[in-house]
Amino acid sequence: MTFLAADLNSAGPLITSLTTVGKFLSLTAGFTTIGLLLAMGFLLFDKAGKLSGAALVLRNYAAITSALWAVGQGLNILTTLANILGTDLVGALDPTSLRSFVSQIALGKYMFIQLCLALLISVIVLRAKTVATANALLLTSIVAMVAPVFESHAASSGSHSLAIGSLVVHVVALSFWVGGLIAITVLSAKDRAIALPRFSALALWSVIAVVASGSANAWARLNFQDAWSSNYARLVILKVVLAAILIYFGYLNRKHLSGKWQINLSALSRLLFIELAIMLLAVLAGSRLSSMQPPTRADSGVIDNGIAIAGMSTPEAPNLWHLISLYDPDALIIAVLVTAVALYIRGVVLLTRRGDKWPVGRTVAFALGISAVDYATSGGLGVYAKFSFEYHMITHMVLGMIAPIGIVLGAPITLALRTLPGGRNKDELGIRGAFITLLHSKISNFYTNPVVALAIFDGSLFALYFTPLFKNLMQGHSGHFFMSFHFLLTGILFFQVIIGIDPLPRKVPHLVKIIIIFAAMSIHAFFSIALMSASTLIDGGYFASLERPWATDL
Repeated sequence: MTFLAADLNSAGPLITSLTTVGKFLSLTAGFTTIGLLLAMGFLLFDKAGKLSGAALVLRNYAAITSALWAVGQGLNILTTLANILGTDLVGALDPTSLRSFVSQIALGKYMFIQLCLALLISVIVLRAKTVATANALLLTSIVAMVAPVFESHAASSGSHSLAIGSLVVHVVALSFWVGGLIAITVLSAKDRAIALPRFSALALWSVIAVVASGSANAWARLNFQDAWSSNYARLVILKVVLAAILIYFGYLNRKHLSGKWQINLSALSRLLFIELAIMLLAVLAGSRLSSMQPPTRADSGVIDNGIAIAGMSTPEAPNLWHLISLYDPDALIIAVLVTAVALYIRGVVLLTRRGDKWPVGRTVAFALGISAVDYATSGGLGVYAKFSFEYHMITHMVLGMIAPIGIVLGAPITLALRTLPGGRNKDELGIRGAFITLLHSKISNFYTNPVVALAIFDGSLFALYFTPLFKNLMQGHSGHFFMSFHFLLTGILFFQVIIGIDPLPRKVPHLVKIIIIFAAMSIHAFFSIALMSASTLIDGGYFASLERPWATDL
């Protein structure tokens, strides 16, 4: 939870205290909002895609908690600015300083984005009537929660991709765990019995993600030799102890209450509320940690622009061995890939247990596609992509034109349709029903139009590389993450239309597919010529600023 602040306590004890209060309020309200939306869209029954009566009650709570989230984040913005300026809250309310902070400073921008999204959720949630809307708001709330992570303490540490990515995973998992628990406690006994089986499984995986991501983050950031004697370490140890107690209480809940159709409040309240109290203490400890500077790894004293700009030490000159052996884990992308692989394997296992067969070739193709994504983002190719435009473009080609072929030929949509669970009762749409509705929606019909897929696949090249967008995205991890997933998703969409074996809303004639392929080839050729003919640095001098000893171009 150490993700919403800087170690700037120069404005005095009052501002320091208000900083902790603001972070605790925004964290608690944010987690609660996510938990309520999770219960509305996933944990409770729906009625043919419409929100149930219990979900409509939670909708009113979510409007309140999201408004409180915005209030807490507004206080965070003011106290952070007061710390930076070394002044009180009155000084932080200066319109010029406040406007400059939220429009020009990266941390201020991300905090303001969270504030705006929280306000947006509070306005829209009262109008939500369908599960789809609740899930869309859930996704928005997760984006809001993780936005400031990209400018946290971890953003300035070594192993940037590991530190930031693991922290994002940490925050998302905590949001599901803490928020889900809070939502469970406000449900009626009958609704709690409905929601607990799904939440119990989700909480288990959230705990695993919290522990794994927290360990990875600590390894990437902390100087363990100096950390043990610091107040920071004592708070971390307290959080670890509290987390262990929470895991134990979660085990008791699963052991004593699973399988009962109606869970009486008196049988559950003692464990749940004690667990919730301990969890809020952990959140409070995390709020305090976020205003403290962790003991970082020792500085070698050698100035390395790679660490300052790209988030890792400048590698040696590229060669075959380095391209094979180097690995800088991008924890966020790895988490997405691990989730995709786990779901795919689970689907294959379910089919096998049913006595159905799944072609081995599809599994191999999917595995190769996922491996290509990992190599292009965390392997040697991904490492040099941060230091050379040449390797950046190779990475672009792998993510957009090679990896998608394997993933598409793995037929993940078909596998999902054959293995996703249906509704839990005769009225519920269920996960499979919601997925089918999405596949047949107007949005899906629009994006799978071959002309639209081609326009996104090729048109985005010009939008990215011939506008200031590329220069801006290269400046931070959020930009790198956005580009990687944009390349991958546009490639998957394009090849799904051209060679996909999964069902689509419309059947594309083979002649149209051939025309689209030749059109894509022509546009790519024109793009390449235009790019090589450019007379200005499209990266704004990013690669030159790295001052790589083995490359003097770009």
